[in-house]
Amino acid sequence: MAEELYIAASNDKSEQYATLIPQIESLVADEKDFIANLSNIAAALKQAMGFFWVGFYIVKEDQLVLGPFQGPIACTRIQFGKGVCGASWKEKKTILVPDVDAFPGHIACSSASRSEIVLPALNQGDVALVLDVDSDKLNDFDETDQRHLEKVIKIIERLL
Repeated sequence: MAEELYIAASNDKSEQYATLIPQIESLVADEKDFIANLSNIAAALKQAMGFFWVGFYIVKEDQLVLGPFQGPIACTRIQFGKGVCGASWKEKKTILVPDVDAFPGHIACSSASRSEIVLPALNQGDVALVLDVDSDKLNDFDETDQRHLEKVIKIIERLL
């Protein structure tokens, strides 16, 4: 396992992700503990991409329960279908939100969050967890983020 990330000096998101994703693969390759892997993935994404908040909500007891994350404190539990995370869980799809204040039923865990992308990880067709990434800037996520973060989700799904 690498103890430091190589962070691309490029301002091009695709290049940054292209450098980061193989390092995430390496981080989790020999580790069997799922929570340790999620912790390192959250840290790697935050460090390399400079996200405001990045973390996981794990499906437990018919709700999303806060898992490993990097950033300010967060909501601990989210109900099915509620907020962006709950909607991603319900719809089993990635949800990209350019302005969280315009998203019906958005849950403001942090008032500093302005845009968000949430991606579900599936295990045998059911959502096992969601990856939640927030920015303190409006319209900070796009199809490039979605495409590359979905690659991270595929890594996580292999760990489930």
